[in-house]
Amino acid sequence: MKRSEINQAIVIAKEALKAISFQLPYFAEWGIKEWKSNQDKIANIEEVMLGWDVTDFGSDDFAHIGAVLFTIRNGNLYNDKAGVPYCEKIIVLQEAGGQVIPFHYHSNKTEDIINRGNGVMVIELYQSTEDGRLDTESEVAVFMDGIKYMVKPGELIEILPGNSITLTPGLYHRFGAKKGAGNLVVGEVSKINDDNTDNVFAEEQKRFSDIIEDEPILHPLCNEYQKL
Repeated sequence: MKRSEINQAIVIAKEALKAISFQLPYFAEWGIKEWKSNQDKIANIEEVMLGWDVTDFGSDDFAHIGAVLFTIRNGNLYNDKAGVPYCEKIIVLQEAGGQVIPFHYHSNKTEDIINRGNGVMVIELYQSTEDGRLDTESEVAVFMDGIKYMVKPGELIEILPGNSITLTPGLYHRFGAKKGAGNLVVGEVSKINDDNTDNVFAEEQKRFSDIIEDEPILHPLCNEYQKL
């Protein structure tokens, strides 16, 4: 992705969050100068990767496959004295291209994915086979706001504002913004998150994008703090 594309995506995400009066921590506004001047205070932020995360999952097609995420709080799977035993993220998906996060499951974490407002979330589910593939035959048992449902594999499920779905380890999911319903703001509440190890994609993907530096950084991303 180009840095200009990342910067613009963050601006759009901020507008979507403002529209539902969702406030981020103050470090969300830090630029390079602020990050460098606070180096003696932010070891935990860097360690558990709080902050902005913009990715096209290596697709080179951010308008259709990608997301802007902001990790608000997180713990450390490998150091229980660092951070907290849970994770919270906010995710913005653009509706113009029907932007989605591609099919993947998590090996470790259970998560609630919540429509926080401003759009309609569309999600598809599949069980995973023993060898890690999409199970296109089996029905899926899933809880949505505490109510159990049985859904067909790949069935399109619409999650309206205020509603949520619980995703357990091994459950393939793809979700995004319904076209014409507005840019979508999604919340994620989960067990501790490690994006470097816990994502299993149905097809070859990159969790973090390679970046072409065509303009200055607006806000550093959570996977590039060590480069500052």
